[in-house]
Amino acid sequence: MPVEGIAYQAHRKKQRSVCEASDRIEEVKFETIPWRTVIDVPCFLRNRRDWILENASVQNRYTGLSRLKLFLALSRTPHGLLDMTTPLYGALLWLGAFPSLYISLLGLITVFAGYTAVYALNDVIDYRVDKEKARMAGGLRETDNYLDAAMVRHPMAQGLLSLKEGLVWALGWSSVAMIGAWLLNPVCVLIFLAGCMLEIIYCLMHRVSPFRILISGGVKTSGAVAAVFAVDPEPSLTYVIVLFIWLFFWEIGGQNIPADWADIEEDRRLRAQTVPVRFGLEGAAFIAVCAIVLSLLVQPILICFSKIGFQPISMALSFLLGAGLLLPPALQLFRNRQRTHAMALFNRASYYPLVMLVVFIANYLV
Repeated sequence: MPVEGIAYQAHRKKQRSVCEASDRIEEVKFETIPWRTVIDVPCFLRNRRDWILENASVQNRYTGLSRLKLFLALSRTPHGLLDMTTPLYGALLWLGAFPSLYISLLGLITVFAGYTAVYALNDVIDYRVDKEKARMAGGLRETDNYLDAAMVRHPMAQGLLSLKEGLVWALGWSSVAMIGAWLLNPVCVLIFLAGCMLEIIYCLMHRVSPFRILISGGVKTSGAVAAVFAVDPEPSLTYVIVLFIWLFFWEIGGQNIPADWADIEEDRRLRAQTVPVRFGLEGAAFIAVCAIVLSLLVQPILICFSKIGFQPISMALSFLLGAGLLLPPALQLFRNRQRTHAMALFNRASYYPLVMLVVFIANYLV
């Protein structure tokens, strides 16, 4: 195992052991202590100066490439790269062809910057909540079977990156995304800023309402909508609306609900208002399955409203491949309601836009 990997595992082991000792000394009752008071106290060291020195020591163990990996983990880059196929598919499907080399390269840079910035922004806004989850669990739960944990999960909350570093990283990539968006189409800048504002509102509603999931759907669709305006300043409004609906239900059923399912124990203790907590596992699974079915049904309609028009073979292939990818894990989750099945659904749903993109490219080449 690399040196930085050993250091990270040792840090997490120490964090868990000290948290367990702290919990045995004093049981924290969240309903009697103000939330801000709880989250401002380090979970595993009462002395704030010692906590700062400890975190500085851990951060210094990561240098060079290993430290860059922490920033990439902050932006959930493996997941972000898959998400990049969503705006690519939306734009290419509308055009029915590939744009110029200039637009393609500038678009790829802008899309990467946008997703890198928004995912980092999510961790910046949720910094205190993620720290509290780590405190309760003795360290954030990692798993090899969860795409969002493919790298270090929430590195700021684990003390591997500072809040200032995360904020600078998010703002830096946001600047790149806005410059690229402006060069493509100024409307894309407005869509990007709207997506960032919705992401902030979504995070702040963690303890407010489970209907924040509707905002999440808006955030996830913003990239694809912006990409359509990047390649065509006057796209069909009908196509944009159908694209929004397709991605909206995919995000709810295949991404948001399974992701919240992964943290359900911590969210219950934090009194978070997520769909699995508020409506129960059975209700959350039912909503996820319904949303996925709706997304699958809308996808062939999206093709009809694109510039490639009615393509029976492409429409049938897209539907069958999507159903084969999404329905088995969704139905398994509905039957068994286990965390592992929620993560399986999340992982497979993350590949859905990529599969649709491959179908489009194959149809285009043929």
